[in-house]
Amino acid sequence: CPQRDSSSPKFILLGITETPWAQAPLFGLFLLIYIVTLVGNIGLMVLVWVAPSLHTPMYFFLTHFSLADVCYSTVISPKMLTDLLFGDKTISWAGCMTQFHLFALFVTAECHLLAAMAYDRHVAICHPLSYVLVVSPRACWQLVAWCYLVASLSALLYTGCTFGGSFCGPRRVDHFFCDASPVLRLACSDTRGCEAAIFALATANGLGTSLVILLSYGRILHAVLGMSSAPSRARAFRTCASHLASMSVFYGSLFFMYLQPASRHGSRDKVASVFYTVVSPMLNPFIYSLRNKEVKAALERCRRRVLNLCRHQRGAARGIRESWNGLGWKGP
Repeated sequence: CPQRDSSSPKFILLGITETPWAQAPLFGLFLLIYIVTLVGNIGLMVLVWVAPSLHTPMYFFLTHFSLADVCYSTVISPKMLTDLLFGDKTISWAGCMTQFHLFALFVTAECHLLAAMAYDRHVAICHPLSYVLVVSPRACWQLVAWCYLVASLSALLYTGCTFGGSFCGPRRVDHFFCDASPVLRLACSDTRGCEAAIFALATANGLGTSLVILLSYGRILHAVLGMSSAPSRARAFRTCASHLASMSVFYGSLFFMYLQPASRHGSRDKVASVFYTVVSPMLNPFIYSLRNKEVKAALERCRRRVLNLCRHQRGAARGIRESWNGLGWKGP
């Protein structure tokens, strides 16, 4: 093993690519994606908050899902953008550990929130008469609290396994953020136990939540096939297909990253990571919300409310100017 490097408690993130001419185009692309992610997810949260028609369990879960998207995208994207723009790719040991911990927390929370959302849709479609009792406001808060509790405990274990050993120099992380596999490759000590623990925990969180999702949507599809109305079946199929497509991108890239032996990790990990850290948070508001008629109706009502408020303010300003003119004053 190389001699342990204790002179500088820093890591160097090699980034997505080291090609100089690709830095500026990638910066512009990822900056645009990050802005769309923030606008889409924060806009959805604000819309659910101000629109009484969206105060339902489904949109309650969606707001927390959007919050998780914003948080773990913000943990990754700003550092990646500054590295692409300025070229200073160093990150402190504490910053690297904090970045990975927050990333693991919000990604794990998102997995469990997806399972909670699938359960909510299962009860709504398969057991509509008992939906109000089963998915009560108290039950919604309990499910969300459980998601964050499991995510917090999992993130502590992930972080302890990843950063609990000693590291050898040079600390060059072959990734665009501090992830478990590239960081563990820099460790001086034997990491097989840590890798096995991370693999087992990722399997429990990933496969456990995906199993809940698949079973829920399987029951939903079975119930939809029994519907007598063709338009209702088509609408339900479209909803299920869009949700499953989003989850396939998210879970597929996660499984590729964390449910394979450490020896098989390579340059393709960066491509898979881009999908669940950058692309998926941008697409989720469009897939889960903006294709929904209830969200479109709420947006239209908010637009009309804003237009009426602007007209009222212009009318008030016009009245004030006319009063000034009548008194012989020169208004603005």
